[in-house]
Amino acid sequence: MSAVAGIGIDLARVERFRRFLAEGKAGVIDRIFTAGEKAYSLGKKDPAPHLAVRFAAKEAFLKALGLGLREGISWQDMEVVRDELGAPSLRLTGRAAEIFAERGLSALHLSYSHDGDYGVANVVLEKP
Repeated sequence: MSAVAGIGIDLARVERFRRFLAEGKAGVIDRIFTAGEKAYSLGKKDPAPHLAVRFAAKEAFLKALGLGLREGISWQDMEVVRDELGAPSLRLTGRAAEIFAERGLSALHLSYSHDGDYGVANVVLEKP
């Protein structure tokens, strides 16, 4: 039987990402999002909501860990991916994957949504 080891939630304003795109702030986008996340989001008619929920997912994961961007974790260590049915999950690499393993975590659950001005994401971490 598994136990909840952490819960995180984050709300992101879509307009913030729309502004980054309009102002040509590619450096910010490149720092936060992986190549796969950019390919998916920037391929959409309106990429901003897709970027917002991906940002919120990463923030929710960091909150569930209780760390923020500490202990060497970078934005690139977390990638929102979708399965063949479109269900989202987080692929962890680098320091994020190491901390996940060091803490003996067994599962990560991600849910997100966007509507209008906001994107929201929730992450639940489990431990055996």
